[in-house]
Amino acid sequence: MVLVLPLKLDDTAELLAAAARRRGMAVRQLSGAGVPDRLRRAGDGHLYGGPTFAAAVAADLDLALLEPADDWLARLPYHYVHRDISLTTLGEARWSRTPMFVKPPRDKWLPAAVYADGSRLPGAGPHPDTPVLVSGIVTFLVEYRLFVLDGAVHAASRYATHGRLDPAPLSGGPHLPVGPHFPVDPHCDAVLDFAARLLDDCAGSLPSAVVVDVGLASDADRGDEHWAVVEANMAWFSTSYAADPDRVLDVVLRAAGPRHRLAPHDLAYIRSTGRREGEVGSGGPG
Repeated sequence: MVLVLPLKLDDTAELLAAAARRRGMAVRQLSGAGVPDRLRRAGDGHLYGGPTFAAAVAADLDLALLEPADDWLARLPYHYVHRDISLTTLGEARWSRTPMFVKPPRDKWLPAAVYADGSRLPGAGPHPDTPVLVSGIVTFLVEYRLFVLDGAVHAASRYATHGRLDPAPLSGGPHLPVGPHFPVDPHCDAVLDFAARLLDDCAGSLPSAVVVDVGLASDADRGDEHWAVVEANMAWFSTSYAADPDRVLDVVLRAAGPRHRLAPHDLAYIRSTGRREGEVGSGGPG
């Protein structure tokens, strides 16, 4: 087995490379300009890297890259998101004259952020038909990244507190670290309970290997708090934060592996390896 990475490695790629070597895998870094014949013939490649890198090498390696559907978040029942979400186009979103949260469904060509109105969205570059998710504005008190494999949480990490980067292991649950260096997260049970309900109901609408972010949202008008889905992302370009890299690697290997090993369920979630309209670069990992 071979893990293929870009020449420039981020922290997650470094951790995954080390985890791959520990289990006896080869690790190869490619420029994206071409794939060596020996890797083309091997048929046992896997990938971690951005959309531009993936577009350059995945077809030559015959990889199936799994990702959630653009409208997955918008189709979730309200009790899993607690806000109105719609999948629309960049051109349509530009007509809005009210504050809104806008993000791309998957690729990070546009900063996910609150925009005062549609006039603040990019006016040049991405095609007006490029899909975007538009939602109401939500305040998340704490946010967690869940690496999901076969409908269950396989690895997890806190990544933000009050909107600021704050990585820490989600400690205390099954297969999650516990010890003097990993105090039990006070929200661990609540996170895993919410994730279990969500995945029991909705895992069938996701690829078998995927990243789902969830958070504790605060509703100032009602004075209450509730767990909600933040977003879903492809596992093969998602930051691991403080999650166990060995278990993250399990999810990445499934999410970006040989096409001939693909399970029937995942056929609906294969990413096209061509560049998408609106993609202006690889962006940073999710």
